Amino acid sequence: MDGWYVDDRCTNCDVARQFAPGLIDEADGKSRILRPPADEEENRRLHAAVFACPTRSIRPVTGRADQSLDPFPLALDDGVLICGHNSPHTAGANSYLLRRPSGTSMMIDTPRWSRTLADRYTARGRVTDVLLTHRDHAAHGRRYADHFGARLWIHEGDLDAAPDADRVIRGLDPLEIAEGVTVHPLPGHTRGSVLYLADDRYCFTGDSFYWSRTTGDLEVAESVTWYSIEELAASLARTAGRLRFEWVLPGHGDRRRLPADEMARRLHGLTERTRLLRPRPIDFTAVRW
Repeated sequence: MDGWYVDDRCTNCDVARQFAPGLIDEADGKSRILRPPADEEENRRLHAAVFACPTRSIRPVTGRADQSLDPFPLALDDGVLICGHNSPHTAGANSYLLRRPSGTSMMIDTPRWSRTLADRYTARGRVTDVLLTHRDHAAHGRRYADHFGARLWIHEGDLDAAPDADRVIRGLDPLEIAEGVTVHPLPGHTRGSVLYLADDRYCFTGDSFYWSRTTGDLEVAESVTWYSIEELAASLARTAGRLRFEWVLPGHGDRRRLPADEMARRLHGLTERTRLLRPRPIDFTAVRW
């Protein structure tokens, strides 16, 4: 479409559509370009999609995107940046930098591995911890942690995915891992899934729940819940009342900011809906992005 196309490596992971809604949508099981950007703001959004896409499938017909238009890491607000450069080894999961009052940062899940990217992330503040939400996103954790001189965290339920982790989260009780940052074990998507809550403002949910543009609400990805949808329902029932946040920041699925009271209401509704779900066959096409 007027100088841009989507190549056949697209896995329909939704990442590009999160960054460039209105410019990119879905058709026949993959992303498609709707129209070229109309102004500088839309051009920035398109290039965010280009440099986030894990398969590098959003391409100019000239062959290579302008590297000077790579926006990552990209600030979502004053406390969180999204890393971009999503990795095919984590199924294209989003990852984040959580900025702390000390001037340091914590990385939640990881982008594709690159020493150049790692240096770019530390330019925003020394990274002290790499926080993995679950096994599916563990691919580059050790390399980033070693490059940063940081501690690598994972829950014991998924420890075999990162057996050399420096900190192992155990059991089901919430644990404060740094000032203002608490980990909440949330088995369901995987046995060792967790979410990280920061400053009563940010909730990094991994693949446990996300914001759906289709339904305009919080949703669980029931069709790709590997461990147990019943366990996920129990986890939400146990945990939801302890959570207060404005931002939902998932690995897969869209992000959203709402007032904390509204987010709490929607999380309660999600908990009730999830309680009614039963196991179903894995079906990637059934996820309501």
